[in-house]
Amino acid sequence: MVRRLSVRRLLAAGLTVVATAAVALFATAGPAAAATTPGVDVSHYQGTINWTSVKNAGIQFAYIKATEGTSYKDPAFNTNYVNAYYAGVIRGAYHFARPNISGGATQADYLANNGGAWSADSRTLPAALDLEANPYSGGYCYGKTTSGMRTWISDFLNRYKARTTRYAVIYTTTSWWNQCTGNWTAPWANHPLWVARWSSSVGTLPAGAPVWSFWQYTASGSVSGISGSVDRDYWNGDRTRLVALANNTA
Repeated sequence: MVRRLSVRRLLAAGLTVVATAAVALFATAGPAAAATTPGVDVSHYQGTINWTSVKNAGIQFAYIKATEGTSYKDPAFNTNYVNAYYAGVIRGAYHFARPNISGGATQADYLANNGGAWSADSRTLPAALDLEANPYSGGYCYGKTTSGMRTWISDFLNRYKARTTRYAVIYTTTSWWNQCTGNWTAPWANHPLWVARWSSSVGTLPAGAPVWSFWQYTASGSVSGISGSVDRDYWNGDRTRLVALANNTA
């Protein structure tokens, strides 16, 4: 996904990211055995997007930056979120986590109040929680111990579930997750895993993750309707299964 422009450039080359999901809703075969569905993730850094052209280019889904921390809303979110929907692109919001500035529940509320809610309309995915190396001051793991990070993430996920009835998607890299959460495995029982590894293969998943659901495989993709480079992603399954995730149906 696209956050502050420098963040992707600095952290992703060679880092494994994960995207796994509850087995009942998501592909259970490995990437070589499953159909994949193409998508993108964007923010205001992409400028004005022609979503009809994006859809005509074969893109089936998009994660769109909504919020960061407790006070930042992406200025292009409202336009992108609405226009993607009407172009027929299945879309979801994402929140860039800032664990060192407030509790997880507070940030989940901020997301839900600013575009990250959910409705069963066949085109709205559960929101994604973007967890990665801290691009600001405060240390790689935002100054938190592994137990403190687990608590923060649990508070976010639990509040988002209470607000929307949905399990949030988790975007992360294998290296960040294993280091900053201490190889925590519990979330993967229910929460879809989004892998961000810029490579030709997904690579090693975070501790305990049985399968990826989304994979961000490059930050330098190109798509008709989007100027310049854009993050490209795969869903680990066909569009029918992606709609099932959107609608929370097995």
